[in-house]
Amino acid sequence: MNMKDRMHRGELYLPGDSEILEKQTLCLEKLYDFNATRPSEGEKRQKLLKEMFAEIGENCYIEPPFHANWGGAHVHFGNDVYANFNLTLVDDTHIYVGDHVMFAPGVIVAAAAHPILPELRERAYQYNASVHIGRNCWIGAGAIILPGISIGENTVVGAGSVVTKDLPSNVVAVGNPCRVLRPIGEKDFEFYSRDRKICYEELKKDWER
Repeated sequence: MNMKDRMHRGELYLPGDSEILEKQTLCLEKLYDFNATRPSEGEKRQKLLKEMFAEIGENCYIEPPFHANWGGAHVHFGNDVYANFNLTLVDDTHIYVGDHVMFAPGVIVAAAAHPILPELRERAYQYNASVHIGRNCWIGAGAIILPGISIGENTVVGAGSVVTKDLPSNVVAVGNPCRVLRPIGEKDFEFYSRDRKICYEELKKDWER
């Protein structure tokens, strides 16, 4: 089995393999072009993202600078995904992101890791594990999501959290390591922040526009 195949099977491989590096460099050239765009060049950014990503849905927005080991070549975004500046995707294998996900500034999603054994690390071995982020999640500023993690839909990950284990749907999770703080419940239908009530009458006017 060649190195490229081993990349996506969770097996140890050498990322410095010449065939891998050649393909990776081409991807990083496009990433460079994306990060060099001006704020007024929205159409150019969208065109580049469609070339860079494995899949990207409609109405996605990524604020440069954006960082990715493969420039998004193994990243699958749904529709209406928003990423603030300094999103880092270690996309040596596949990262799946559902519709309406929001990334705050400085989030890291890592799908690559190295073995603990020093002798293997000396030889630069690596292995990868896909990450899945469900629909309508909000990932807080500076959060880190480790390889192989799955996060259920609608879940909120607090700022600075380190996600080391899978998270279920419809919860607020925080901390290092990240743990479930509480479910999303009835109070969240009444208040959008602490004692600030949701005024549904005003929101309905927005929705009708």
